[in-house]
Amino acid sequence: MDIAALSIIKNHFQLKQEAGIAVMKKALGEAKQGGNLVNQMLAKANEGQAATQAGMPGVGTNIDVYV
Repeated sequence: MDIAALSIIKNHFQLKQEAGIAVMKKALGEAKQGGNLVNQMLAKANEGQAATQAGMPGVGTNIDVYV
């Protein structure tokens, strides 16, 4: 094989590798963004639950069982 062919093969491999890394970086960024959204939703749910419990402190502490 000559040097020109080896250079072309090397550049092709490097381009594929760089493209793969770019795709992985984008996927990682989107996963982090999705995780942040889930954390925000959970925080809002916890705030709502705390507000409900503060407004009605006795709710959920007793269970009526009829036999």
